[in-house]
Amino acid sequence: MDITEIALHLIDEDTGQPRYQFDEEALQELMKSIGELGLLSPIKVRTVGSGRYKIIYGNRRYKACKALGLRTIPCIISEITDEMEIYLEQIAENLTREGFSPIEEAEAFHKLLHDEKFSSSVKYLSSKLGKTESYIKNKLDLLSFGDAVKKLIVSGTEIRKDKLTETQLLPIKDLPIEHRDSLALIIARDELPASDVKKIAKLFKDKNLSPGTKDKLLYKSGRELLETWSVFEQNKAERAKAAEPKPAPPAKEEKTDREEVDSSNSSSLVEQIQRQASSLRLPAAPSADASALSDLTPEEKAQLAQHVAAVVVDLEKHLADWKRAAELLKDGGE
Repeated sequence: MDITEIALHLIDEDTGQPRYQFDEEALQELMKSIGELGLLSPIKVRTVGSGRYKIIYGNRRYKACKALGLRTIPCIISEITDEMEIYLEQIAENLTREGFSPIEEAEAFHKLLHDEKFSSSVKYLSSKLGKTESYIKNKLDLLSFGDAVKKLIVSGTEIRKDKLTETQLLPIKDLPIEHRDSLALIIARDELPASDVKKIAKLFKDKNLSPGTKDKLLYKSGRELLETWSVFEQNKAERAKAAEPKPAPPAKEEKTDREEVDSSNSSSLVEQIQRQASSLRLPAAPSADASALSDLTPEEKAQLAQHVAAVVVDLEKHLADWKRAAELLKDGGE
């Protein structure tokens, strides 16, 4: 790998490169390091004709050297001319550098996928950059947020006030924009960890809550949103428990055939006695008033006498049966 000293005034920055955000404080620290130790890593350039060069990667080092007033900078001159290969190399290099923001990365992926000059695919990018397809898709999802939110997105996982990490945003990326961006600003302001964001996102994704109710929730603080989520989940669990089917009563102990027969006979006998006793509650016989009978003809008297005799016979027969039943019950109770 040959390293060549090239005059700074012959080198142009690549305005289309993936990285365009440079932290001023970090740049000052780099300038101090270069002033004390020199530039430890060369930048990479390519020829563009007329004796000039364009940076492939190393823009920040170029800026620092230029700010220090250096006349030359050590460079690696690339022979690559394919625009796709150059852009992929720029992304790969920046992925190893601190300060390459998630939004810059997402925009670079989007450019490779949608710019007519590249027209790549997620699968191809995954194979070339050594990143999973889900990694690339998650980065692309960050672009769906509004500018006010995107300005707050930083690399890393450290939670800082008025800053947002990718892990904080991913749980709410599928929410409608009218809820998503406002909620993102609450998350940044109140420094909510991803675990809390997931709970709040679950609240906003619940179809039982109306859009109007969700709009009102956006006036709450992060802590208040978590309290609302807790109460909501508790109420939902109680409703689900109340809706559960009641357990069936324990089955009665099965009786033996003999017990069933005896029980059946006993029940049948009791019912029969009660029914017959009720039917025998007859009114008293009419008094044999001679004056009432004197009005009857001999034929009517004879006919009536036959009916009364039949009733008496029938009653006497039943009376004998009831006496036997009474004796059996008396003997069984002793």
